[in-house]
Amino acid sequence: MAVLLSDHLHYDWKAPHGPDNDRLVFSKGHAAPLLYAMFKAAGAIADEELLTLRKRGSRLEGHPTPGLPWVDVATGSLGQGIPAAVGMALAARLLDLDLRCWVLLGDSEMAEGSVYEAFELAGFYRLSSIIAIVDMNRLGQRGPTMAQWDGEPYAARARAFGWNAQILDGHDREAIHRAYQEAEASSRPTCLVARTRKGAGVSFLEDKEGWHGKALSADEAKRALAELGDPAGDLVVETRRPRQASAPRTPSAGAFTPPRYEVGTKVATREAFGDALRALGAARGDVVVLDGEVSNSTFSERFLKADAARFFEIYIAEQQLVSAAVGMQVLGLRPFAATFAAFFSRAYDQVRMAAISRAHLGLVGSHAGVSIGEDGPSQMALEDLAMMRAVHGSTVLYPSCATTAAELTRQMASRDGITYLRTTREKTPVLYGSEERFAIGGSKVLRQSPRDVAAVLAAGVTLHEALRAHALLEGEGLAVRVVDLYSVKPIDAVTVEACARECGGQLVVVEDHWPQGGLGDAVCEVFAGRPSPPSVARLGVRDMPGSGTPAQLLDAAGISAEHIAAAVRRIGRGGTGPGGG
Repeated sequence: MAVLLSDHLHYDWKAPHGPDNDRLVFSKGHAAPLLYAMFKAAGAIADEELLTLRKRGSRLEGHPTPGLPWVDVATGSLGQGIPAAVGMALAARLLDLDLRCWVLLGDSEMAEGSVYEAFELAGFYRLSSIIAIVDMNRLGQRGPTMAQWDGEPYAARARAFGWNAQILDGHDREAIHRAYQEAEASSRPTCLVARTRKGAGVSFLEDKEGWHGKALSADEAKRALAELGDPAGDLVVETRRPRQASAPRTPSAGAFTPPRYEVGTKVATREAFGDALRALGAARGDVVVLDGEVSNSTFSERFLKADAARFFEIYIAEQQLVSAAVGMQVLGLRPFAATFAAFFSRAYDQVRMAAISRAHLGLVGSHAGVSIGEDGPSQMALEDLAMMRAVHGSTVLYPSCATTAAELTRQMASRDGITYLRTTREKTPVLYGSEERFAIGGSKVLRQSPRDVAAVLAAGVTLHEALRAHALLEGEGLAVRVVDLYSVKPIDAVTVEACARECGGQLVVVEDHWPQGGLGDAVCEVFAGRPSPPSVARLGVRDMPGSGTPAQLLDAAGISAEHIAAAVRRIGRGGTGPGGG
């Protein structure tokens, strides 16, 4: 890192968000003290701040986060630095930026599958701007790594994915310098496997187990400095400026022309997402789309057909999909990453880390719930609302109609944090005209009367079942309110409270999702701590589904119109629905 800082990293430390800066990612985030020491050597921080390491309120946390302006992405969950660098390199290529992405990895994290998703994709796209440095010091947290000091397995894996790779002495400054020069001149990504000794130069630390994450005592520090030779004076490194000084890039902007759908026609919300995405691309030059090789199902292929340069195929590698989106937004782009909703569970750690990275991106999951039908439970996202609601600062949206889906997609491009849009496979009736607006945090009351005995709160496919139930009950003389809770987080607490107040304290929540963590929990949280909460009957998927038609599976799960109507009848007769309380 000393050689990199003094001779190869091109960076304006006074303008850390400058587009032409090289990117430096410490994938081995537990090496944060080394990163912070580099910041100190570059003159970015002072001794006083360096000594606040890991203390409450300090920017120098135990693992790096973008609370420091020189940190692009949070690390510490291993295996995510190199996939984020892939996104940065793809963005740099799109924006024609002459920069390099330097990534420091630990040898223990080379066991992470996400590392090899990144190696494969970087090799496929020949991302020569990526230079990965593996700190092969033989020791992991609890003992030796699998390969220990045998660097050939690491190098061979990199070469198999189309990378340049070499093994070198990580303590030989001239060898490191030459390796960096060769990597900078390469037309392919490079992996440098640096053989090092943990604690080198200190007799009681060098290549010794049991020191992972441990600090030296004051006496041990004195002994270590005596062996190393305490440097005289202040250590400041003269660093290199960016290779080019580009004018700030202003993405092209135009008017968003929303797709229009005739009320009553049937259009899948996933299709409306594709239409809106294409319209967004025409209006905003910063929007990019990443696909998990399902663009013909998510309908993101409509963006591809309109602007292939801003469409990135990540293939079946969902961890890389999310990490690449995080990396791309570092350089000012607004990514949408789309796949089947169920498959985001594979990348949940990346989503969680994206929030810690303070990333702004849109995630879109299609084929949610039992309503997808015959494909069976492996394809049915039944956990995704709970999963995404739990992410710090997230927004979770579940449109019921094409008009809603298109408008919410437009808003996602300007929304801070992680925004998740859940779309439906089946075509559903268009409920709203193009003049309707859908505020995030809002809802729509579709049916109501002064005689409502209960309010049915739903979103997505179950809203249409609720409307069918309303028609059944109306013929029986039972009035019920129906509310479209398209914004799951933040939820429209004002409307939910009004429903409880005006409908006799009787709510029925119906969702194509497991009962835990989804729409029902979101509604109940509105009344948390209240002395007299309403009765909430919760209809959700409670048994493991199988294959069948959408109608069969909705009915088997107890979330069809007939089951909603039955729950309301019980309320009308003075009983409670399933899960009430």
